[in-house]
Amino acid sequence: MPRTAAPPVAPPSTSRRRTSASVVLRSVLEHGPVARSTIARLTGLSPASVTDYCSRFTELGLIRESEVPRQSQGVGRPHVPLDLDETQFVVGGVHVAVPYTTVALLDLRGRVVAAWELRHDGADSVGAGAGADVILARAADGLGALLARSPRLRCLGVGFAAGGWVDRDSGTVVEHPLLGWHEVPVREVLGARTGLPVHVDGHARALVNAERLFGRARGSRSVLHLFVGNVVDSAFATNDEVHHGPRSQAGAIAHLPVPGGTEPCDCGRTGCLQAELSERTLCRRARRAGIVEGVNPMHVVAAAAAGDPVAARLLAERAGAVGRAVRLLLDVLNPETVVVTEVGILHREDCLAALREGVGDDRAASVIPSSFPDSVLAVAGGSVALDVLYRDPLAASPEAI
Repeated sequence: MPRTAAPPVAPPSTSRRRTSASVVLRSVLEHGPVARSTIARLTGLSPASVTDYCSRFTELGLIRESEVPRQSQGVGRPHVPLDLDETQFVVGGVHVAVPYTTVALLDLRGRVVAAWELRHDGADSVGAGAGADVILARAADGLGALLARSPRLRCLGVGFAAGGWVDRDSGTVVEHPLLGWHEVPVREVLGARTGLPVHVDGHARALVNAERLFGRARGSRSVLHLFVGNVVDSAFATNDEVHHGPRSQAGAIAHLPVPGGTEPCDCGRTGCLQAELSERTLCRRARRAGIVEGVNPMHVVAAAAAGDPVAARLLAERAGAVGRAVRLLLDVLNPETVVVTEVGILHREDCLAALREGVGDDRAASVIPSSFPDSVLAVAGGSVALDVLYRDPLAASPEAI
């Protein structure tokens, strides 16, 4: 007998129902307001099955009939289109970055309803600050406060995202060196404090799911996401499935070597991708040039916007280096679409041009910035929970319903 038992597999009929329910709700998300007959045509399901699933979603409060019916061609009753019901439910989102935590509420379309940033006490350029227990307790309290401000909205669950090594299945942050976290049972801690289902994943994977559900990568057969912040990591999805690998270690690219790199890395080597491209490095170079003080990369962006040529150069050089890293990943994975989350690229056209130049003309058109430039961290957290909802909508939280 094998030493490790295989994970339980859902019976085929259960798996089929889950898949059918998912494609029906995704059709409403992507095409709503949409008639049941159109959903049947789009999904290939029978009209009777579509009607059954839509009735269940209506009972759960996930969808509603649109106010204005569409007149059918010829005789017969008018088609009453369906759309998501955005008035009843939200999901909570928690994203833990090095200097602060973002807590947010998102509606069923992935739009941010409310958000707060909670700075970590004592956070500095090295990442030292409050411990995991304190950070998670404050996040739970912050979510509670946001929900108290919107008493008519019920929360279906909480999504948690962070950089580093995050194990989705166990709900654990296995290792986050910049935060000093090791084997932190996030699902257990947040679940106990909120009383809600908690879903946990790495932020690059969370943002791939956000892009395929709500962003410009919707419909792409394969998507690569590169996240360049204090943490540098990636995620890859094909046919609507994000690759996690054993214990969710896929996408760990922080220590890929950068030819000609000069930055020392905590691992003891020189020129690792994260050491070269991180926001800590960008801000240190900006401080050295006398452009800004502190560790906020948006201050470098602001300086460039105010006309500082050195700030603009630092941002463009970094974007070009990100482009060369993308080119390497393109050679390995060959995705249809590449999404990049990086502060300069999100806010400056010259940085986007430098990124695409680094990628090369033959593939530059496939590279796009994040669809969520003003809310990327809030969306990352909430999308972990929304991905679960859209994969298995009939299992929406009974606590909320």
